Amino acid sequence: MTITNKTFLNLLRTRWQRLHVQLRHLPWAIQLVWQASRGWTLFWAMLLLVQSILPVISVYLTRDIVDHLVPRLGQATSFHDMTPALLPIALLAGVMVLTQIISSLATWVHTSQSNRVQDYMSGLVHAKATQLDLTHFDSADYFDCLERARTEAAHCPLALLRSMGQLVQQSLTLVAMLGVLLPFGWWIPLLLLVSTAPAFIVLIRITIRQHNWFVRHTVNRRWTQYYDWILTARETATELRLFNVMDHFRQAYQDLRRQICNDQERLALEQALAQWAAGLFGLLALAVVMGWTLWQSMRGELSMGDVVLMYQAFQNGQNLARTLLSSFNQLYGNMLFLDNLSTFLGFEPQVVDAPTTVPMPKTLCTGIHFDHVTFAYPGSDRIALDDFSCTLPAGKTVALVGTNGAGKSTVIKLLCRFYDPNAGQVYVDGTNLRQFSLTEMRRQITVLFQQPVQYHTTAAKNIAMGDLGSSPGDREIRTAAEAAGADVPIERLPQGYDTLLGKQFSGAELSGGEWQRLALARAFLRQAHIIVLDEPTSAMDSWAETAWLERFHKLSEGHTVLMVTHRFTTAMHADIIYVMDQGRIVESGTHQDLLALGGRYAQSWLKQMQVHHEDSPSNAM
Repeated sequence: MTITNKTFLNLLRTRWQRLHVQLRHLPWAIQLVWQASRGWTLFWAMLLLVQSILPVISVYLTRDIVDHLVPRLGQATSFHDMTPALLPIALLAGVMVLTQIISSLATWVHTSQSNRVQDYMSGLVHAKATQLDLTHFDSADYFDCLERARTEAAHCPLALLRSMGQLVQQSLTLVAMLGVLLPFGWWIPLLLLVSTAPAFIVLIRITIRQHNWFVRHTVNRRWTQYYDWILTARETATELRLFNVMDHFRQAYQDLRRQICNDQERLALEQALAQWAAGLFGLLALAVVMGWTLWQSMRGELSMGDVVLMYQAFQNGQNLARTLLSSFNQLYGNMLFLDNLSTFLGFEPQVVDAPTTVPMPKTLCTGIHFDHVTFAYPGSDRIALDDFSCTLPAGKTVALVGTNGAGKSTVIKLLCRFYDPNAGQVYVDGTNLRQFSLTEMRRQITVLFQQPVQYHTTAAKNIAMGDLGSSPGDREIRTAAEAAGADVPIERLPQGYDTLLGKQFSGAELSGGEWQRLALARAFLRQAHIIVLDEPTSAMDSWAETAWLERFHKLSEGHTVLMVTHRFTTAMHADIIYVMDQGRIVESGTHQDLLALGGRYAQSWLKQMQVHHEDSPSNAM
């Protein structure tokens, strides 16, 4: 394929335009590093300045030493004759010692600065991830962006600043080296610069391809992380062994890794060959300069010190130019990768506070009303709630029942304002839910989710998570545990409430029902007027369910309660029962009203009671 001058110029123009776009990240990266570690950044800049000067001083000192020593080679020389050479020798030794000291200091500064920048950037990523609403968590593109940002956040801004620093340092040193060579002929510095042009083109091309490779394999890397979790997690260990699917997931992991590695190794081979070809051009330029230098030396135009100076200056200049291009390449690459971090940090939550908010009532007067609400999860064509309307009267217990996928848990998510409806509104005491501050509104709601988090910390801290901001004491924690029926299993633990939970860190393990009771205690700890429970008795047997319901009825008196359940033995105690199907309310009333109606609820109740009777211990004997 022949590349015309016009094509080459267009290529350079495209590269320059892309570089110009990427340069906008440079001030932002410097600001990030400065905010994370001001003192260490200043220290690093001082070391950088000194490091840029020392190589030039070394070249001149080496020339002076050679010019003093060469005339005396093969001759008897007294110490007095050697005296003029002692000063440059001592100075060169001092420069070498100083170089070593600065190198050691730079390592220390790099470690300290890296730690602070890494912590600062992790904090930014964590803050953004926890600020975003659940809308983003329904998007695979979000997780791709998060993976790229998390991979690069810890080191990319600092690496960009270091690349820029090296660029400045090496530029200063290179300019000085070119100044050393210029008196010997204008064409020598020019040849040095031209000899590095092929390497520059190769590096830019490879950098773009490496970035494209990184982006292209983001999804594959996420899949390998998933397979790694499947193969190593405690949660999956039983099924893997029972169904004997370990080899399937190992093979899937290895196939993806082979695909990623083959692509990466192919790119590395192309890079090595291109760099080797570019390096040959540099060696040819060095041979030309050294041939001309030796010829001039034989004519008596240059001293041996000048020959050494020329060799060192030209070779160091070439190395500096290559390193300079490499630093520029790293700078460009880091700016490309910084795009990922910038994109992630640029995400904004879609569920936000209104410009003007009103106080959330601490005690409800009328209740909560869903008014013709329609909602579909982002990226899904399926309607989760379809013109849904219902009322949760203040101080009453309302149960939502229905088949899986009827939309029951979606009602909870909209009430907590994890999402906003696509149509319709949710009202609390007649005020649109969107008018309340998110933080204040959520402070007035306590929730037991269907799949509560199992925090790997102490039992007491697990419960305290429900209201950590108020620093609950032992008394409040124990009261909440008793209300949830979690006090008995906690007391059986080796250190009681101070026992670390979770096998991952050598803690005690709880059963599914015990973890759920702990989550219930966490929900009860928060003194909120609105209580939301998603399948609160799913992990309880019928005896434990009856005892818990009696206790909960006393504790929830005067509170507004929304209870999502599959168990009619739980729902029957509610003041109002709503039966849901395909995102709508199809029946409503008390337990007795619905039985008398003879509809879906009554039919499901009879089936569930029949199964319950057949499975009861007395019937089994």
